[in-house]
Amino acid sequence: MLEQIKERLNQIKNPATGGTFAVEKRWQHIALEDGKLIAEYNRDGISPAEKRTIETDIQKALSDLVEVNNILVKTTSTRSQDVFKALDKNTGDKPAPAAETQPAQLKAGHGTVGNKKAVPGVGKIIAIGSGKGGVGKSTFTSNLAITLSKMGHKVGIIDADVYGPSLPMIFGKRDEKPRSSAEKKIIPVESFGIKFMSFGFFINENDPVIWRGPMLGGVINQFLFDVDWAGLDYLLIDLPPGTGDIQLSMIQNAHVDAAIVVSTPQDIALLDAKKGVEMFKKLNLPVLGMVENMTSFICTNCGTEHHIFGEGGVAKAVEQLGVEMIGQIPLEMELRTGSDNGVPYMTQEQFSDRPVWKAFYEVAHRVENYFSPEPTQSKPGFFSRVLGLNK
Repeated sequence: MLEQIKERLNQIKNPATGGTFAVEKRWQHIALEDGKLIAEYNRDGISPAEKRTIETDIQKALSDLVEVNNILVKTTSTRSQDVFKALDKNTGDKPAPAAETQPAQLKAGHGTVGNKKAVPGVGKIIAIGSGKGGVGKSTFTSNLAITLSKMGHKVGIIDADVYGPSLPMIFGKRDEKPRSSAEKKIIPVESFGIKFMSFGFFINENDPVIWRGPMLGGVINQFLFDVDWAGLDYLLIDLPPGTGDIQLSMIQNAHVDAAIVVSTPQDIALLDAKKGVEMFKKLNLPVLGMVENMTSFICTNCGTEHHIFGEGGVAKAVEQLGVEMIGQIPLEMELRTGSDNGVPYMTQEQFSDRPVWKAFYEVAHRVENYFSPEPTQSKPGFFSRVLGLNK
């Protein structure tokens, strides 16, 4: 049957050119595995709309041979229009790059779920989620990374929010274009001592990402395993809102050590944050704890503390969910402006006596202690007290 499948697939036409896949030598891999058909082709020069037409044609061509649910179409691209539009606009007449590096490229293909793997060169991986957007998770993640770095750790971040990447702005690297090494590893961008990778480097800021979940999973797998993360103590993964494909793909493919859930105090945010906690629990991922962001705002003029988003919501949630509250981050104008201006709050030593600064250090110490618990001092025994050995 496989030969019959290949024969029909070779007759699939490229809507962009009218040529068959056989003539254009598009097919890279066709196989039957455990009753499922895996068909992978090169989609260079094929737009998202044309790709959907091809998928429909494949299903029609094989309708009497393979059930639709058992057909997995994968694509790879060395110069995907979706991914490299921004790069193309900036490389027109530039001289050839140095021999040791090349512009980094993403394979715009479907991700697959395999056996969990450790990320080479990384000590601990922490997923940071929120369940809901707009709770300041990316600002929290970047400032936590900087705080851990100040404590002597090597830290990296994966910006996994492919639909709304923000780390290039937060770290002041909006115009950066990653390179790849001679070993074909993507070299992470570095700012303020933090190594990080974001989909925002590969697209124009104003271009929407109109991709399906499996393709996004493929990008996240590349960020995990095809980026040179060697030498990191901590790799933080700034997850997108929700409990969808990216979260599942990451946790099912990589050895993630723990999760932190960020929420603001109000009920509507906590509703989704609780779902995030439950998702991590169902995936057997330990929840290191919850962080209450935007806890309160202290007026700089009168000194009055205002609980803008309510009070005590996360404290009640952690009690219900059986997890710890590992920190409360107040609101402060400079925390917001630091992210907007590409100079994160925790890089600015003039704020070291403020509540926000101290709150980030509290969370960082909780993280550090979670993985390397401080030894508890045992109580002196009876004979020690009698002999005076513990004075």
